[in-house]
This record gives sequence, structure tokens and C-alpha cells, in this order.
Amino acid sequence: MVQNFTIREAAEEDLPGILDCLREAFEPYREAYTPAAFADTVPESLAGRLQSMTVLVAAADDGTIAGTVSFGLAGEREGHLRGMAVREAWQGCGIAPELLASAEARLRALGCRRVTLDTTQPLTRAIAFYRRNGYAPTSRVQDFFGMPLYEFARDLGE
Repeated sequence: MVQNFTIREAAEEDLPGILDCLREAFEPYREAYTPAAFADTVPESLAGRLQSMTVLVAAADDGTIAGTVSFGLAGEREGHLRGMAVREAWQGCGIAPELLASAEARLRALGCRRVTLDTTQPLTRAIAFYRRNGYAPTSRVQDFFGMPLYEFARDLGE
């Protein structure tokens, strides 16, 4: 049974649930990632991320962390998204669009005019989602622990 969810900032007590969410969402892609890339995507700890970025969660009525996304400033007027994930049972329930909209609204409020994110080729469903939400690939491709990491960006406007 699908419950309602609330988008809110993560607290330290949410970290185990966020890690579970990331593990569940990315486990199907483990074999397509290098071991180091997977370890960076699904880290052992998120304490550093909670200190350096804003982490949002989609919290179900029962307290389950159903989804998450992190964001931070990447320049004076640019934000960057990282670690977006939704648990399998919650996919297709509107969590990803709500997380994305909330992160973008908060970045706009911080004065950001553009937002970027990085993704890998195996994440075809995520890439399609980002494209539907106005993100387009840039020409920037980096090495991500032995695999290509593609940058996507969206103009947030005024």
C-alpha cells in the first residue's frame, strides 16, 4: 500500500534510511559501474554530504525514506544536484518530480540561475526523467572512477 510522503530536509537520524534508499535504487546497476564508482555513488557514510550539501528526503507516513536528493552551490549562480534516488516500491508515485522541484526551488531562492547534475550511461531511466524535466547534456564528460560521467544542465531563469 502506497502511503503519503513529505519532502523535507534530512536530519542526522535519517542517514541510515537515506543509505538504504541509495543502495536499493542503485543496486541493479552495480555490475555496470566500476567498483570505485559504485562506492562513490552508494557510500558507506553520508555524514560529510550532510555537512557540505543540503539533503532532502521524501519521508513516508511510516518514517521510511522513500527518496532523496542532495544539492549545493557550484558557483555564484549555479547549483548542483547529486544522489537522487527513489526506492523501487515508490517509483512512479511522483516522488522524483517533487524532490527535483523542491531542490530547484531552493536553489532559485539562493540566487541560482542554472543547475547541473552528473549521470552515467547505465541510468537510462534517470536520463529520460531529467530530459523530460528540462535538462540537456552539456559537452562536459569527466572520468568517474574509470567510467564516463555526463553533465546535464538546466536554466532556472530569473
